[in-house]
Amino acid sequence: MNSALDRLPEVLLMGPGPSCVPESVYAALSRPTIGHLDPRFIALMEEIKDRLREVMATKNPLTLPVSGTGSAGMETCFVNLIEPGDPVLILVNGVFGQRMTDLAQRLRADVDTLEFPWGTPILAEDVRRRLSERHYKLVAVVHAETSTGVCNPVAEIGKAVQDTEALYLVDTVTSLGGMPVTMDQWSADALYSGTQKCLSCPPGLAPVSFSERAVSRLQARKVKVPNWYLDLTMIIKYWEGASRVYHHTAPINMLYGLHAALGCILEEGLTGVFRRHLDAHHQLVRGLADMGVTMLVPEHCRLPMLNAVNIPHGVDEAAVRRQLLDNFNIEIGAGLGPLAGKIWRIGLMGHTARPQNVDRLLSALRSLLNRN
Repeated sequence: MNSALDRLPEVLLMGPGPSCVPESVYAALSRPTIGHLDPRFIALMEEIKDRLREVMATKNPLTLPVSGTGSAGMETCFVNLIEPGDPVLILVNGVFGQRMTDLAQRLRADVDTLEFPWGTPILAEDVRRRLSERHYKLVAVVHAETSTGVCNPVAEIGKAVQDTEALYLVDTVTSLGGMPVTMDQWSADALYSGTQKCLSCPPGLAPVSFSERAVSRLQARKVKVPNWYLDLTMIIKYWEGASRVYHHTAPINMLYGLHAALGCILEEGLTGVFRRHLDAHHQLVRGLADMGVTMLVPEHCRLPMLNAVNIPHGVDEAAVRRQLLDNFNIEIGAGLGPLAGKIWRIGLMGHTARPQNVDRLLSALRSLLNRN
C-alpha cells in the first residue's frame, strides 16, 4: 500500500528542532521491545541516569527522563515545585519565558515577570535588583531562548538567586548537549531539557534534574502535586530503588534511543561536541556575511545551535523557506512573535552541526537569493 508514510523524504533538519538523528540512534529505536519492569530494562534506566548526570554536570540523584517532550519537562518542574499563592519570578526575553509565565499563572502562583527586549539577553544586575525588592519561592529562566537565538547569563543569574531562599529553575531544552550546561556550578535547583535538539534523539522525552533543596521543597508540599502523570513523588519510585513501583508504562524504545544518543555525545567527548557546534556556527555566520546577510543577536550572546538571521530587504521569507524544503529538502524555521517575518531561525543542533550540512544550506541560499 502506498501511504503518506511511504512518501516521506529524508530532510536535512536545520530548523529550531527536531534535529537530524544518527543511524546508531535509529538502530537503537528499532531494537526489540521488552517489559518496562524487566530487570534488563531497569539496568538500562540506571545507565541513562548516569549519562544524563554527566551531560548535565550534576550529582543530583533525582535525574531522569520524563515521558513527554521538552514542554513536559517544563510542566514537571513547575507542578512539582509551585503551590497556589507562591511568589514566583519569571525572566522573559522570548516565547519560552512567556510559556513559563503562562504555566505558573495556571498553577495560581503569584507571578512577577522581568522582561527584556527580544534579541537581547537578560541582565543579571536587573535580576539582582528585583530580588532585593521581594521574597520569591522560585526564579525561572531560559538558558538558550529558541525564539531569538539569545544565550542568557544563567551562571551570573544563579549567583544572584543564591543569595536568596528562592529555588533556581533553568530551561536547557535547546542548550543541553550543544554547549556547556553545568547545573551544579550554576547552583540550579531544577533543570529540564528535551531530546529532539542537541541530543539528536527524536522528540518524546524530557530530561529533568532536581537538587536536594528542590527535593526538600517537593517533600514539604502542603497540597498534592496537581498533575498526576508528572508527579515526581510517584515517578521516582519507578526510577529509583531496588524494587520498582509501576507508575505508567515507560516509552521503552524511546529510552533505547536516548541511551544511544547520550552514548554518541559521551563517546565524542563533551568538549569536542561543543567545539563542533561552535565551528558550525562560525562557518554559517561567515557564509551568510559573504552574501550580505546579517545576524539578529550581538556576537557576545549568540547561541551556536540556534541562529537568528535577519531576512534581507525585499526577500519573501516564507517563499524561501518553502523552496528550501520543496527543492532542496532542507528545513529552516520562521520567526515567532514580534520577530515573525523578520528572521529565519537556522538550527545547528546535535548531529546536524556538521560542515557538509552548513555548506549544503549556504549553497541553496546563494541560489535562492541570487547571491552567487
